[in-house]
Amino acid sequence: MSLSLKRRLATLLVLSAALPLSAFADDTLRFGVGLFQPDKEKNDATYRPMADYLAKKLGRKVVLRTVDSWEGLAKSLANGETDIALLGPWGYVLANGNSGAQAIATILYDGKPTYHALVVTRPDSGIGKLEDLKGKSFAFGDKGSTSGYLIPTHQFMKMGIADPEKYFGKVVYTKHQAIETQVTRGELDAGADYDRNRNAMIEQGLIKAAESRIIWTSEPLPNDAFAVSADLARDKALVAKLQAALEQMGDALKTDGKLLPSHYTGFVRSNDTLYKSIRDAGLATGKLQPRP
Repeated sequence: MSLSLKRRLATLLVLSAALPLSAFADDTLRFGVGLFQPDKEKNDATYRPMADYLAKKLGRKVVLRTVDSWEGLAKSLANGETDIALLGPWGYVLANGNSGAQAIATILYDGKPTYHALVVTRPDSGIGKLEDLKGKSFAFGDKGSTSGYLIPTHQFMKMGIADPEKYFGKVVYTKHQAIETQVTRGELDAGADYDRNRNAMIEQGLIKAAESRIIWTSEPLPNDAFAVSADLARDKALVAKLQAALEQMGDALKTDGKLLPSHYTGFVRSNDTLYKSIRDAGLATGKLQPRP
């Protein structure tokens, strides 16, 4: 090989290393969404309009993919199966810690960027406060859930309950909708949920408000994050287009109410710092390891 050819190859290698991964990929963006709805089919139908909206705004194909656990969605951002994602706060923090995924926006619910974790029971359960839960059956969400797992686990830890598996008579891990349903039916004594889910289930007639009682409410938590993979975060121009498209969804909803589920009113631009309280809870509980 001639010296000049070697130099040209070396130059190409240097230039290619400086380019974002998206420069080599096709135009398709893989959009991962958590299981916000009772099943994948309904979830896909609910978020497909958003995927189509982003495709139109970006001039790129956007393929929607529902991932049925927050942990799974966080991992998909890390292993390259997902480029952009709408995921819960703890799922985002896990994805950021594992692979450097970056939050670029936060979803708004009734105009607010925050929500609350809850612990619910039946009004006739005899349970009036968290201290009454000892020996009772309790349901957490999956271990990638903010309100269903991380925040209540942190609260129990602050109460001196280091091992809920031993403190409660029975512990299960399931979906938020199942938690509310089983608690209101009396199949479980109590469970962890979040206000948006409980309100939506009551509004849709899936549970009755009279059969659900809140015994604990968390401090405000940041809403779900719209995040991009670490590789895609390097493409600053694309990130800027995504942020602009997300910010414009509020106005777009006025003419197309199907872009987002009921009560969701758009996005606000944000970044990793908004999720510091979630990261702190993860570190305090030992569910997240400190960065080296």
